Amino acid sequence: MRLDDYIEELEPDEEAKRRRLAKEKSYEITDHLEEFEQNFEQALSGDSLVGSTAPSIFVGRSNYPDIPVGVLSPVGDENAAEDYVTDGNWYQQGYDIPDVLQRRTGLLNSNKRANVDSPSIASRLTPNVHDAWDGFVGVQREVAIADRPVDLEIGLDDTPDLGLDTGTDVATPRGPRANARNAELRENPYVPKPIKKTLEDDDWQAQGAMTYLYRRGFDVYDINSILSAGALGETDQRRLVPTRWSITAVDDTVGQFLRGRIRNAPSVDEVQVWANEYMGNRYWVILAPGNWEFELVEMKAPGSIWNPDPEGDTWMASASEGFDGRSSYVEETAGAYYAARLAALEHLESIGRQAKCLVLREVSDDYWAPVGVWQVRESVRNAFDGEYGEAETFHDAVAEVATQLPISHARLRRKSELAAGLQSNLSAFSARD
Repeated sequence: MRLDDYIEELEPDEEAKRRRLAKEKSYEITDHLEEFEQNFEQALSGDSLVGSTAPSIFVGRSNYPDIPVGVLSPVGDENAAEDYVTDGNWYQQGYDIPDVLQRRTGLLNSNKRANVDSPSIASRLTPNVHDAWDGFVGVQREVAIADRPVDLEIGLDDTPDLGLDTGTDVATPRGPRANARNAELRENPYVPKPIKKTLEDDDWQAQGAMTYLYRRGFDVYDINSILSAGALGETDQRRLVPTRWSITAVDDTVGQFLRGRIRNAPSVDEVQVWANEYMGNRYWVILAPGNWEFELVEMKAPGSIWNPDPEGDTWMASASEGFDGRSSYVEETAGAYYAARLAALEHLESIGRQAKCLVLREVSDDYWAPVGVWQVRESVRNAFDGEYGEAETFHDAVAEVATQLPISHARLRRKSELAAGLQSNLSAFSARD
């Protein structure tokens, strides 16, 4: 399909516009916090939560290396525990921002302090974290490696703090928190064989274990929980990893693996433009003939969560890499870079091709609260469904897409290395063969 026809058929989501989310919308969350408090009181037996079901874990980063580690469990909705796990199903079910915040406010984070290398900060003589299968850290690890939510009994030292931490663009928001005294398993969780294999191999580096699990069908959501719990890597290197760090580490590691898979693949033979829109974020993905290059350009509208001045200018950030990847961490676009890159590489690996890839992310003021980098990953993953627009050259594609952006073509070229420097067309690509 010609690019101009493709863009013309991209109808705006009128329903989303009618449901424009002003900040006062967040007051709805207060109702869910009150509901949580009622459910918590009903579920409490003495000072213990009996019959709790934990679908996932959380590892904080405050006061590193003595950090908060917790198990996340829905209160009052234990039979639907899997619905509270952050993964691609949230996109498939069409969750919006209130849906995400409602699920986070329904999850109790029962946590206590632990050292990243040792399960107890009270004694540095306790076993290293790779040996920790008892106590709170051990139970947390069992939750992380199990193939389904785990039934627990959790002893609490106090009532929950009902505040909502809105999180970052990497990690999802966090709901009520309570200090845990202990946690005990009420069942023997089933651990899939590939995970057992990575646990039992004491000489397997974490990067190799991550790619092994990915190749065995585990998505990055599963892998980052296992990494957070200190269950991957060589024995003397295993440690608890804050959730925010593990998310980016897994996206980066799997992305490097996929880049290696397409390194010698033929290039795409046409300029393709793909688009998707979700949660007030609009994505354009431009693939062009040539060796692998990647760039993410973010445009954040005035009044959006990271650009709160409604009278200001569109804020821009970008990061890129060449054929051999990057040697340093991306600061400006952070976790969004690795999530978008992973999604693009998954598509290229699935079709056995490589390409120069430019991802443009437009954040509107409808995105009034961050829900986590998963929405970037899933939005770009799902951008490759359906049809795409074709352009004669990469330069033509960028110029046409720029007409749909909140910034000028000239400003985009000043910020984007690919938009400023790449003007390949099919004949030029063929001439290099």
